[in-house]
Amino acid sequence: MESGTKRLKEKIKEKLPVTGPQAESISELVRWYCFNTNTHGCRRIVVSKGRLRRLIWLVLTFGAVGIIIWQCALLIASYYTASVTITVQFQEMTFPAVTICNMNPYRYNETRHLLEQLDRETLIAIKELYRSSNSPDSRMARARRDAAEGPETGLFRTIPLLRIEVSPGYTILSDLVTKSHRRYNGTFRTRSVPGIRTLNRAKTIGFKLCEKKHDESTCDIYTFNSGTTAIQEWYRLHYLNIMAQVPEQTKVQMGYSAHDLILSCSFQGQRCDSRNFRLMHHPLHGNCFTFNSGEGSSALRTNSGGSENGLKMTLHINKNEYNPYLATSMGAKIVVHDQNEEPFIEDVGIEIQTATHTAIGLDLTVLQRLSSPYSGCTTDGLNLPVANLYNKAYSLQMCLHSCFQMEMVRCCGCAHYEKPLPAEAEYCDYTKYPGWISCYYRLRNQFIQEKLACQKICPPACHSKEWTMTLSIAQWPSTPSEEWILHLLNWENGLNGNKTLKRDELASLAIFYRSLNLRNITETAENNIVTLLSNFGGQLSLWMSCSVVCIIEIIEVFFIDMFLIVARKGVRTARKWWWRETEEGEPPADGSTDHGSPVFLNDEDPPTFNAALQLPRARAHAPDMLPPTYETLRIRKDFLIDTPAVVSSIAWVSEDVSSPVTQQDIEGEK
Repeated sequence: MESGTKRLKEKIKEKLPVTGPQAESISELVRWYCFNTNTHGCRRIVVSKGRLRRLIWLVLTFGAVGIIIWQCALLIASYYTASVTITVQFQEMTFPAVTICNMNPYRYNETRHLLEQLDRETLIAIKELYRSSNSPDSRMARARRDAAEGPETGLFRTIPLLRIEVSPGYTILSDLVTKSHRRYNGTFRTRSVPGIRTLNRAKTIGFKLCEKKHDESTCDIYTFNSGTTAIQEWYRLHYLNIMAQVPEQTKVQMGYSAHDLILSCSFQGQRCDSRNFRLMHHPLHGNCFTFNSGEGSSALRTNSGGSENGLKMTLHINKNEYNPYLATSMGAKIVVHDQNEEPFIEDVGIEIQTATHTAIGLDLTVLQRLSSPYSGCTTDGLNLPVANLYNKAYSLQMCLHSCFQMEMVRCCGCAHYEKPLPAEAEYCDYTKYPGWISCYYRLRNQFIQEKLACQKICPPACHSKEWTMTLSIAQWPSTPSEEWILHLLNWENGLNGNKTLKRDELASLAIFYRSLNLRNITETAENNIVTLLSNFGGQLSLWMSCSVVCIIEIIEVFFIDMFLIVARKGVRTARKWWWRETEEGEPPADGSTDHGSPVFLNDEDPPTFNAALQLPRARAHAPDMLPPTYETLRIRKDFLIDTPAVVSSIAWVSEDVSSPVTQQDIEGEK
């Protein structure tokens, strides 16, 4: 019987084939897809005769699918790659901005009253470090005596300058002023300058810094292998602390003017003067001046290269105004940059030597990077969590300096004097923030080791300009021409008498384009979306003779229809479980009629054709069917004639029918 039912179901399926969503199982869905798909490999798997052929087509089909997936992955990876194109153009170019600073930030005569105590105690430290067997200089002796008689809050007590003698197991610290000695077993952080070894490693110079006042556990000793470096760093820390308390307008007046720094100027053969320079005050370098800044007028352009078609200047470096402890080298610093960029003098500045002529030939390179998803560069930096403190176009250096300053404010509570002041912050001063110097050294060490988040936060700029510089230096003025050049410069600047120019205070500078060849380095995408889709179509057609419609068909069959089949089976299983729980919890219902015919008591719709095929066949007999109720054979009293004879007769019949028949009654009848 079961084999007949199975043959009937198969014959119905052949006559009425099911489609994808109507398939009862996943195997039926896959079989239907293989018969009806346009991809030839899948159809050959089911229609081929013999297991070997089916196995071969199965291997070939799945191999082709694997190759398609591999090739498509390579195409997607190549979509996010960029190629570099280098082009060279000969054209008229904009002359860059040139920022010039004196290496001595302020005139020493103007800042002497602010640095008097610092200079006096620095002399004492130098005397103690490099005293000789000769009799002491009267000036140094007087400076030491004045410092000893000074107040108890001297700079040596704020940041003690120490002589350090390292021995096995312990370290001896000697204060250079008080001559006190003590053992120290703390942590040491060493700063050394390569190539300078004036002291033995067992005897070094350093100073003690504490993040918390009167808390030795937060103190560290910073040591230097060079006494010169130790004195300069110690002086610089106090200098920054003092200048941070001076108003900016006062510092501008203490600095050099454009007339003091620039004696003569010409651009492309035309005379220029200090009015063509814009003042920019820098915390470390004082008053700096920018030529061709582009503010207030359009930037200057040049249509020819060569040394005669650029900027020429003669600089005056007044050595009598130099601070002997802050600026140990004499000259000027220049930065060549774009008009929209901030000149980072301390990072990329070029030093110009006095008594020389320095020629700088420029070659411009414009770099264009692709932004996301090809690289992590940014166009303006507005999407970064770092505020632009310089109010200039975005650059990597700008982001790094701004990030470090924000970290300084967050960790140390104050801003460093070298960088712009953030909103609602103030510059560090060890009278208000005693531990800021130690905090600064700790942050700077983390920044150098890239432990801060700044290097991860700050990406390169997508658009940037770089000037490649070629420097050449010659003696200037020459010995035969020295006399007349100095006399002419004195006359042009109105100098006479004792105030005359000297050869070792002058520097000649020429900046020009070597040629007008603009070099462009541009990143372009390897593929666009059209090329990517075309390559996808080529791979699908080559390996599976498939198209985009086939991909949509695969998505419909193997994702949508397969999901519907699984969901339908899950719903059926849940319904069967619910019906079983309901039947077990309720008493059985009387499902028969008066004639004994079974009926459907559920309110559910009649079964479908496919479901009806799965119902069991009806049995030949129904052993559980109840016998007919003989109560229906009784004659109701409403139809009887009310006579005594009839009533007695009916009563006899009724009693005879209702009474049980025994074996004795049957034998008596026989």
